[in-house]
Amino acid sequence: MESGDRYGVAGYGGDGAGGGGAVPPPSQAPSVGPPPPGAALRAVAAALLNLTGLGLGYALLGRWGRAAVCWAATAVLLWVALPADPDGVAAGVLVGYVLVLVAAAVDGGRIARRSAVGGAWRPGLAVGLGVVLLAVPAGGAVVYGSARDEAREQMLLERLEDGDERVATASGQPFDAAKDEYGKALAVYRALDEDHPGSRAAKLVPDRLKAYYDAVSAPYAKKRHCEAVAPLTYLRTLPDSVDGQLLGDLAAWPDTPLAESLYACGVSRLGGTGGGGGGSGDGGAELGQLLRTFPDSASARRVAPAIDERIKDQVAALKGAEPCAATEVLRGLGATASRLPDDSVKKLRADADKGVVDGVYACGVDQFEDEKFGAARTTLTGFARTYRSDGRAGQARDIAIAAEIADDRPAAGKRLPPSKRPGGARMELVISNDAPNTVEVLYTGPVTGTVTLRACAGCERYSASEGPRRACRASGRSYPKARLQLPAGEYHFLYKHGTGATSRVDSYSSGTRVQPGYTYTSCTYVIERGPFGLDLPQLPDPIQPVVSPWGAGSSR
Repeated sequence: MESGDRYGVAGYGGDGAGGGGAVPPPSQAPSVGPPPPGAALRAVAAALLNLTGLGLGYALLGRWGRAAVCWAATAVLLWVALPADPDGVAAGVLVGYVLVLVAAAVDGGRIARRSAVGGAWRPGLAVGLGVVLLAVPAGGAVVYGSARDEAREQMLLERLEDGDERVATASGQPFDAAKDEYGKALAVYRALDEDHPGSRAAKLVPDRLKAYYDAVSAPYAKKRHCEAVAPLTYLRTLPDSVDGQLLGDLAAWPDTPLAESLYACGVSRLGGTGGGGGGSGDGGAELGQLLRTFPDSASARRVAPAIDERIKDQVAALKGAEPCAATEVLRGLGATASRLPDDSVKKLRADADKGVVDGVYACGVDQFEDEKFGAARTTLTGFARTYRSDGRAGQARDIAIAAEIADDRPAAGKRLPPSKRPGGARMELVISNDAPNTVEVLYTGPVTGTVTLRACAGCERYSASEGPRRACRASGRSYPKARLQLPAGEYHFLYKHGTGATSRVDSYSSGTRVQPGYTYTSCTYVIERGPFGLDLPQLPDPIQPVVSPWGAGSSR
C-alpha cells in the first residue's frame, strides 16, 4: 500500500508515550483514528483540480501514475477533436472522457481525505485554483463549439460553391443537355435554405437564385426566343418545388419573358412547313401555348395582327418571283390560324385560303414560264379540278395541255396559250385514226384543246415501210375522225395512245403552221418494228394542206 493511505496509529508503550514506529501488542487490533485536519477541504481541492482534466489533484497528492492517466485521456480527446469537424466529437468519446474525469475527481478526493499531504500547500488556495482552472475545459468546450460551427459554415459554403459551379457548367450547354445539372444546383440551394436557414451560406442563397435565373434565361437575354421557351417554361414551374418566400419576386418573373418569347418564336415560324430548333415548324405550338397560358397578355393581343400582316405580305408576294413559295406559306398560315384557340385568329383562315387559290394559279403559270412543264401540268390540272367555279379554270386547263405538249415538244412552251380566242377565219383540220387503239390529240397554238379519237375497228399495225403508203387509204373503211376549226397560226400537237394491248405505244408530237385558205388532214397510225414491240405513232409528214386556197374549189 502506498504511503499516506492509512490513518495515523497511536503507539502503545509502558510509559504511555506514543511512538511512530511502535507496534501494538499482538493481542490488540489497530484502531482507525479521525481524518487528518483539513482533509475535507483537501478532498474538494483535489477533486476540483482533477475535474480540469489536467490531473493536478493527483500531482499535489504525489500520485503521478494516476496523473499520467488523466493527461493521456485529455491528449486522446484533443487528438480526436482537433481540428474541429463540422459534426463535432462522437458522443461515445465525450461520455468516456467525462466518466474518466468524474472517476479521477472521486478518486482524488478520496485519497486527499485519507492522507496527510506533505508540503506547504493551502487547501483553500487549491480550491480556488481548482475553481479557476475549471474554466479551462469549459472555455475549451466553448472555443471548440465555435470552431465546430465555423467548420460547419465552411462546409455549407463549399456546398454553395458546388451549386455555383454546377450552374456555371450548365450555362455553357444547351438547356436540354444542362437541365439535370441545373436541377442538382437548385437542390443544393433549396437544401441550404431549408436545412440550415441561419447559416451564412443560406443567407447567400437569394443572390445565388438571382444568378441562377439569369443563367437559365440567358437565351432570352440574347434574344434567341425559340431557344428561350424551354428554359423559361422550366423557371415558371419552380414555385411548385421552391418556397415562394425564398424566391420572392423571382417566382412571377418568367411570365412576361415567356410570353414575349412564345410570341417572337411563333411569329418567326409562321407559315413554315418544317420543324427546327426543337419547336414546331409553323409557329402554331408556340402561339397556341401563348394564347392558352397568357390570354390577356400584351403578347397575346399581338398574335392576330401579326398573322394578318403576314398573310397580306404573302398575297403581295404572289406577284413576285416565287409565287409557289408564297403559296406554301399561305397554306401554312391558314392551317396555323385555324388551330389557334382564338376566334379573332381563326377567322383569318378565310383570307389565307383565298390567297392560296390565287397562289396555285400563279404558281402553275410561273412553273410553265420557267419551263418546268411537268410541274406546271400537275399544278394547273389540280387547280382546274379543285376550283371548277373559278373564272380561270378554263385557262388553267389550256396551260396544262400546253405544258403536257411542251414536256415532249419544248417549242410548245415558248409562250402561254392566249386567254382569249382570236377572231377571224377558221381553217379545218381533219384528223383520222388508223390505229387499233384510242388516241387523244392535244393541240396548242392560237387556240388550245384536246379531242379523242376512238379505236379504228379492223385496223392493224403497219411495218415501217408500208405505214406511210397505206395508212388511212383503205377503200370502203370508215376511219374515226375529228374535225377542228382552227384560226391561222403555229400549232403543236401531241398524240397520246390508249391503254391495254397498245399501252407500249409512245406518244408522238408534231407541229405545223396553219395558213388561211386551206383545209388540213392528218392521219395517225402505228408501225411495228421487228420483234421488239410497238414503235412510234406516225403522221404523213407534217400536217398537209390538201386543197387549193379557200374558195377555189370544194374541200374534203
